[in-house]
Amino acid sequence: MIPVLVTGAAGFIGFHLADRLLRAGRPVVGLDNMSAYYDVALKRDRLKALKEHPDFTFAEIDLADHEPLTALFARHKFEIVFNLAAQAGVRYSLQNPHAYVRSNLDGFVNVLECCRHHGVKHLVFASSSSVYGANTTMPFAVDQNVDHPLSLYAATKKSNELLAHSYSHLYRLPTTGLRFFTVYGPWGRPDMAMYLFTSAILEGRPIDVFNNGEMQRDFTYVDDVVEALVRVGDRPAAPNPAWRGDAPDPASSTAPWRIYNIGNNEPVKLMRLIETIEKATGKTAIKNFLPMQPGDVPATYANVDALMRDVGFAPKTPIEVGVQRFVDWYRGYYGG
Repeated sequence: MIPVLVTGAAGFIGFHLADRLLRAGRPVVGLDNMSAYYDVALKRDRLKALKEHPDFTFAEIDLADHEPLTALFARHKFEIVFNLAAQAGVRYSLQNPHAYVRSNLDGFVNVLECCRHHGVKHLVFASSSSVYGANTTMPFAVDQNVDHPLSLYAATKKSNELLAHSYSHLYRLPTTGLRFFTVYGPWGRPDMAMYLFTSAILEGRPIDVFNNGEMQRDFTYVDDVVEALVRVGDRPAAPNPAWRGDAPDPASSTAPWRIYNIGNNEPVKLMRLIETIEKATGKTAIKNFLPMQPGDVPATYANVDALMRDVGFAPKTPIEVGVQRFVDWYRGYYGG
């Protein structure tokens, strides 16, 4: 059986997707550059779990390194590629913009070139809710214009969508972009609010509450995201026969290219999240209220109608259920 390629396999979502595919009997080649953006030990432990599957193969490659990436594609002849590798984080993009250009732009073009030249039948790639930027119409829908990003990270993700479209148009490469909305769950990233809050609350440290708590996020449980990824992966993007150049739909094309939101369709106030973590941990948070950070947006809220229409699924895990699962994992992993 031809393996599926999952880039960013030692990362949070990539790990969960690779594990899901392997459990379904599909061989997986996992690629990761093992970046030190956050604790590499956590990435190694994710890989250790994946390597328990006999059909998992790991390749330590940076997407920006064209030659080893090309050799990997030539060797395995992938038909489906999930590109989840990227330099993540809105705030870090203010400090190290070149890391985002190398990984999210140079690296993504290398993936597109490899897909083009090695017969890939479907490229599914991670975009982000951050592309909605200055938009204020809620919920965010894929038919909205997204030309006003508020961070370099968001701009690189919007660029990924445009680059993919050009390859879909020029080379008829089916590509599907998924705008993730604040994904959380077991094995989550240490730079995300869920992890930071849980860690601090359990250890009795203050938590930073930005925008004085007046933030809302569409928190999306990782198992729901993986279910959507698998369904989308098995349904290659197709041209939209109703697409019109005089009234263009921003989420489809005459090319085999699609964009979907993956969110829980239920924004959660930051203070409610904190209260939910307090209940799950049995401890009270010490709150340090701060103003809005540069690059952040006050709220996110996903319209997932297109995803439901096309793949018959939308995320649905309640925040209370997901937070309890995360806290249980955190305590088990760290012995807290």
